[in-house]
Amino acid sequence: MDTGASNMESEGNVHLQISELNARLSEAGSVGPIIFEPQTCSVETNNSSTENSVPQTRPAIRAPEKKLTLFALRLAVLEKAASGIGTLGFIWATVVLLGGFAIILDKTDFWFITVILLIEGTRIFSRSVELESQHQATRSITDVGINSFLATKSRSSLIFRTMKKVFRPIFHSRKASQRSREISGMTRQASRRIWDQKKMPTRRWISSEVPLLPYAKWVFISRNVSKVSYWLQLASATSCVVLSMIKLILQNYGEMDKNNRKSALIIFYSLALAEALLFLLEKAYWKWKVSVQGLLDEVNKECDLGQSGMISIKRFFYDAYSKCLNGSIFDGLKMDMVTFSMELLDSNSQDEQLIGARILRKFATSKVFSDDTLQKIGINLSVMERLVEMLNWKDPHEEEIRYSAAEILSKLAEKKHNSIRIAGISGAMESISCLLHVSRSHGGATDEISEKRIIFDNENYGSWAFNHLGLLILKKLARDHSICGKIGDTRGLLPKIIDFMHAEERVLTDSTAAPSQILTIKRSLQVLKMLAGTAGAAGKQLRKEISEIVFTISYIRDILRYGKKHPELQMLAIEVLTSLAIEEDATERIASTGGILKELLDIFFNEEMHEIWSHVRVGAGEAFSMLVLESKIDCQRILKLRVNQKLVKALESPLLRINAARILRNLCTYSGKDCFEELKGLSDAGPAVLEAIMNEENKLLEVMVGVAACIFKFMSSQEASNMFKRAQFPESDLAYKLVQILKNYQYPSIKVSNIRRYAVELAIWMMKNNKANIPTFARLGMDRMLESILDTTSELESFIIFCGTIGLCRHSITIQTLVETAMKLLAEK
Repeated sequence: MDTGASNMESEGNVHLQISELNARLSEAGSVGPIIFEPQTCSVETNNSSTENSVPQTRPAIRAPEKKLTLFALRLAVLEKAASGIGTLGFIWATVVLLGGFAIILDKTDFWFITVILLIEGTRIFSRSVELESQHQATRSITDVGINSFLATKSRSSLIFRTMKKVFRPIFHSRKASQRSREISGMTRQASRRIWDQKKMPTRRWISSEVPLLPYAKWVFISRNVSKVSYWLQLASATSCVVLSMIKLILQNYGEMDKNNRKSALIIFYSLALAEALLFLLEKAYWKWKVSVQGLLDEVNKECDLGQSGMISIKRFFYDAYSKCLNGSIFDGLKMDMVTFSMELLDSNSQDEQLIGARILRKFATSKVFSDDTLQKIGINLSVMERLVEMLNWKDPHEEEIRYSAAEILSKLAEKKHNSIRIAGISGAMESISCLLHVSRSHGGATDEISEKRIIFDNENYGSWAFNHLGLLILKKLARDHSICGKIGDTRGLLPKIIDFMHAEERVLTDSTAAPSQILTIKRSLQVLKMLAGTAGAAGKQLRKEISEIVFTISYIRDILRYGKKHPELQMLAIEVLTSLAIEEDATERIASTGGILKELLDIFFNEEMHEIWSHVRVGAGEAFSMLVLESKIDCQRILKLRVNQKLVKALESPLLRINAARILRNLCTYSGKDCFEELKGLSDAGPAVLEAIMNEENKLLEVMVGVAACIFKFMSSQEASNMFKRAQFPESDLAYKLVQILKNYQYPSIKVSNIRRYAVELAIWMMKNNKANIPTFARLGMDRMLESILDTTSELESFIIFCGTIGLCRHSITIQTLVETAMKLLAEK
């Protein structure tokens, strides 16, 4: 049952796509680049004026990193509170107690105070040793090194700024060294395998392995010293709590006097206890959030940064925490992952660049974060310039950075305004060209556009991956015609794009061919199609340059010949040919390339092709009609192929008849008088054409009227009379239909720009062929219709094909001349 339902659903989808295709064909007569009607520039508006007048509330942006900045804020509050209390206690002990009461202090109190201060001094020393060793160990993995963490300074009072060099390390060492040890330790082994294999110098010491003393190396290795220092700090904090609690509980301060010695001691022990408890509280809070709740892992998972993303998350947290300590406690809340990664891109450290590139790449390709990420990158020109610059990097160790930059740019280029900004960056096209690595040879000799393929150390990246991204970026940029000109002006870029079309027979015929090869061919064809379809002077120059490259047409021929298993590639190749055929010189090169015409005809008449790919047959017919447009030589070449009867038969096919009619009209118009005998057989199409004229509308009606005006000229009066008899309706019905067409199209139509011209041409033939038709047209009001045409003619009706809004291939006879001829014939009544 499931299989049957699946098959029915599949068949339904196929029929739905076919019906959509037929609807499009009936509307435009084409599934490729629409060149038989002008394309107006219009602005699409999805919302009504009422909707636009109501301000749209932007949805809240999901930002998992907010959890880290809030965590950093809370830690900073505890840090600054402990630092303030510790500073006050240190000053109180040194200035008030030891300075003011040193002589009269009880022996126990004197030594308690001295021990507490010595413990704090131990922390000062252990902080400098541990942080330096941990700083170097962390840099060997991520280059984070908690640089900003070590540099944090508090903007407080002058006394505090003076004393913190002595006291603040008490707390700072306990926190910073342990955070650094825990965070970097989680992924130390995994990260080292990835990073150290790439960049770790082989002739230098690894900082974490440095033996500080020549003996007892295991004990005095810097990373082990860091561990010892960490536990020493915990012991110091615990000792402070114990000593302070003993004195505050016993309060055995010796003989009291009136100099407030007891109050001073209580204040000191209370400060020492509060500072130590705040440290332990902060330590417990850290353990709870990181080890128990797994905050860093949770944020990393929500950001979807993967296993290597933990390095980025840790680095972001350190920077946010440092900002909270360095300035206002709220400074860290202003940070976000996108801005953070953009700053890292501008770093001189390769490791920091990689962290930034990884984050931006992940966020730019994420459905959740892409919109906000691309918007921030798009308005930051310096970041875009940096990304473009990275495309030029050739160091194998920088391949992931380069790949990430290319992927980010490919996502940026999806928006037109971003495409314009990218193209406006100096050297952008040359940088994109650097992504394309072509390697091929002809006849055993490598030509000038061949380049050696780059082999990367990382198995996940190769030249094909960069080729795909480079072509994808070009494809998205080429949607803007102004950028297409820049692509064409970039030295060596067009030959590279065309070279990617090269596909040997085994690649196209082998079903086991690598998908990357097929994708490369597809994207190169997509780019070439967009370049060849460019409007204006830039498009004309591009088509000229593309057709002049000697490999272009032969590569397309191979795709048409061997690409039966890849109809999508065939369709793209056909669309390229159709656009190139706009230029007269390119048309001659295409037709003179052996096998092109034959391959197009084989596809056009291939009834075995699956219905879902029927648009490939339509595209082949369109390309064929373009090749015979205004080309006498090509028309004669086609007549030698003896396909006239097949074309006549194609007029009965709903799928093929539009382009079959175009081909027949062009053959009749441009073959020349010496081909009269070959064309005379086309009169067999008369009945089918007449039936279509009487029953069809829109584009099909236009082309059928047009072909009738041409092929009927090869008939004698008797043959024409017999044709009307076979069609079983009188000539007066056709006259009535032509007048109705002119009434329905009183003004030029964009969709059927030549329908009035063709109707007048056919009316002229009817009046010349049979004088009896003149009174019929007069009675139907043909003269009034002709006068109306003279008042409403436009340049739109003067061209056969269009490129955008520009008309190409002007008709040899103006519509005004045709109207005047018809009016003269009517006057003979």
